[in-house]
Amino acid sequence: MINLSIIIPVYNELETLKIFTQKLFKTFENENIEYIFINDGSDDGSTELLKEIIKNKSKLKCKLINLNHNMGKGNAIHEGIKISIGQYVLFQDADLELKTDDSLEMLKIINNNNINCLFGSRYLAGNLNKNNNYLNKFFVKLNSFLFNILFKQSLSDLHCGTKIISKKILEELNLTIKDFGFEIDIASQIAKKKYPIYEHGISYFARNKKDGKKITWIDGLKSYYYLFKTRFL
Repeated sequence: MINLSIIIPVYNELETLKIFTQKLFKTFENENIEYIFINDGSDDGSTELLKEIIKNKSKLKCKLINLNHNMGKGNAIHEGIKISIGQYVLFQDADLELKTDDSLEMLKIINNNNINCLFGSRYLAGNLNKNNNYLNKFFVKLNSFLFNILFKQSLSDLHCGTKIISKKILEELNLTIKDFGFEIDIASQIAKKKYPIYEHGISYFARNKKDGKKITWIDGLKSYYYLFKTRFL
């Protein structure tokens, strides 16, 4: 049985993809893993590079979903969940903002404890952090604060992209949000079902728009709608 399915949404990550996959495969080389890459309508050459990388790693358990149009990060993860067979599922961004070493550490915590939901947090103490965007940090913390009030939780980083969740719990959820609001959707449904959510501090190396950062102020505004939609609608 596969212990972990790693779901990696990819949208125009040509600049980071090669280095990221090298780090990813090296980090998890001794683990019972399947890798699920979802190419979310990339048009920068990421599609061809992904195919080459997977071809060269034929001994690994790699799956590739090619979506013709960019449908959003949440939709890409939905597609990955559908074909995942691991006991646990890890969401891992391909942009090098978050370290794969931290993801492996989270997997070990999951394996050694009776935990079904472990969220990464960029704001717990003791980890390397480079974040020059004050407004981004402010709104992430504000959203986390509002989420905690609405759902009676105490999360420090609602929007962190690194999460490990048991497949059993994922199969109970009805995930519908297809863009960056996915993080709110999944956290709110887990909270409503009263599964404990644990957090683990991870390192963070923030990108800006010039580096390929894709989340915008519009996504920030939509997050408030999603917070109240997932709580009351």
